[in-house]
Amino acid sequence: MILNGRNIDGLRVPRIATLTRRRFVAGAACAAAGLLVGCGSASKSAEVAAIELYVSPYDWSGLVRDGEKLAYYENDALCSRWGIDVSEHQGNDIDWAAVADAGVQFAFARIGNRGATEGALSADEFFFQNAIRAGETGIQVSAYFFSQALTEDEAREEAQFALDNLHETEAAGATFSYVAYDHEPVEIEGARANNLSSEQLTANARAFCEAIAAAGYAPMLYGNQRDLLRLAPELRAAYPVWLAEYDVEAPTAPLDFAIWQYTNAGSVPGIPTDVDLNVWLEPQK
Repeated sequence: MILNGRNIDGLRVPRIATLTRRRFVAGAACAAAGLLVGCGSASKSAEVAAIELYVSPYDWSGLVRDGEKLAYYENDALCSRWGIDVSEHQGNDIDWAAVADAGVQFAFARIGNRGATEGALSADEFFFQNAIRAGETGIQVSAYFFSQALTEDEAREEAQFALDNLHETEAAGATFSYVAYDHEPVEIEGARANNLSSEQLTANARAFCEAIAAAGYAPMLYGNQRDLLRLAPELRAAYPVWLAEYDVEAPTAPLDFAIWQYTNAGSVPGIPTDVDLNVWLEPQK
């Protein structure tokens, strides 16, 4: 994936600054005192306070690292699964049996993408075989599509393209748990979708997810905190969120999420390249 890592052309995207304790305390003080001096406008103060006063449902003291593997515990009970996401960037040589033996429990395979400049739709070269072979080893398989949609109509076109590929792969024996919508800015000249308004980004994500859901699949939203916070809160509440945040001991994003993609430079036996690593959080009820 792209965020805080490689884009589809091998370029880099700068890391996104995260909230600090000082900013949290300052925002809380401004909200509590109702002061505007040094805290921006009233509406901005309210927005900042709402974000910075966020309380996570997870107790991050329960994160346990074992090498590159990450697990989450509550009351000494394991409440997470460990997984990866792959695309043609990992090549044609993934040994999925070795991946399963290494403890990988779920995998997201990229269905395809819309081009960042010309906007053409294309399937990931290895989506079919990744989905089939991962499933054959007992790994739970989900999928994602890299969007560069400008409009709701383009997002629905992407959804239909994704569905066509899902159906073809299912006919060969694959099954899918979730289908994630991944819309990110791309650092290349002429990128078509870098400057969408929050309203348009939300509308596009909603159109894609609604089309996926109408076809009987479970949608999901992927992004880093910058892009996810641009989506309307009601949309983030409607679908599970997959957060990308790297180089931190615990997530800092002020939003609810189900999956944390915690590195884009992981290593897993059976995969000859760097790979994204994820922990799927399942807190006790």
